[in-house]
Amino acid sequence: MSNRPRILIVGAAGQVGLELQRSFDDYGEIICRDRDTVDLAVPDQVRAMVRDAAPEIILNAAAYTAVDRAESEPEVAMAVNSTAPGILAEEALRTGALLVHYSTDYVFDGSKTSPWAETDKTNPLNVYGSTKLAGEQAIQQVGGNYLIFRTSWVYGPHGSNFLLTMLRLGCERESLNIVDDQIGAPTSSIELANATRRIVGGVLDGQFGATPNWADLYHMTCSGSVSWCGFSRAIFMRAQALLDGKMPAVNPISTSEYPTPAKRPLNSCLSNEKLEARFAVRLSSWDTALDEAMHRLTRTQPEAGEPFLPASKAT
Repeated sequence: MSNRPRILIVGAAGQVGLELQRSFDDYGEIICRDRDTVDLAVPDQVRAMVRDAAPEIILNAAAYTAVDRAESEPEVAMAVNSTAPGILAEEALRTGALLVHYSTDYVFDGSKTSPWAETDKTNPLNVYGSTKLAGEQAIQQVGGNYLIFRTSWVYGPHGSNFLLTMLRLGCERESLNIVDDQIGAPTSSIELANATRRIVGGVLDGQFGATPNWADLYHMTCSGSVSWCGFSRAIFMRAQALLDGKMPAVNPISTSEYPTPAKRPLNSCLSNEKLEARFAVRLSSWDTALDEAMHRLTRTQPEAGEPFLPASKAT
């Protein structure tokens, strides 16, 4: 591999893709592709994208993430979340490239009371989780140089996510009803990108041995846990400067009080023990990561007293 490897970031305009651009900026030649340049639901476009870029590293941050809409668009969700990753794996195997792919806690049904391990039985409750699980399996069936990172509750200073939605709603409403019986680990795109950069650098430097020693599926989330209601309260406690001192009331409700087309797991906590044991990488706690994300947003807002305007939507 060259000193400045060619890095293809798929989904480069999304919240994780933008942070990957930042974290890998000094590592190699970055080639960005997003939904404006390639339709991941079209297999020929996916294959042509990789062959045109000729990358040595593929970072797949793209996915069909509209969890509720996926219930009525299962074919599109399967094409993007399963077929496309399988093609990326085939192309990576053909050239010896490294493929990094992100998956989700929604491959589990949430029935376990302790954190989920990689060896636990999967049982997705919705189409999104099913298609992401199929994507994991497609990559594993191809084999080669791959890393699959299951994560959860991803948010960050860019894109479309829970943090930016709460800040927008905090400007508009005096009170919010937020689900309090779904538990997980909010994981920032900043932490995901930084951890990916450390692991990829170590893998390609030979720190972790030959491919069979590290090519696998790992859980990668911030540590600790909180409910969506607790997460929203933590956001507002840190957001007074962005919201001009506003503090909307946050009312806890149950999942049954907020029905959605797609079912969600009640326990989304993932164990990161395997990741730490293999790569000696541990992400920050969810609240520390939230501090960093809020610091980023505070720095980028022109005036603290102006209404919060989230970044443009991305994949």
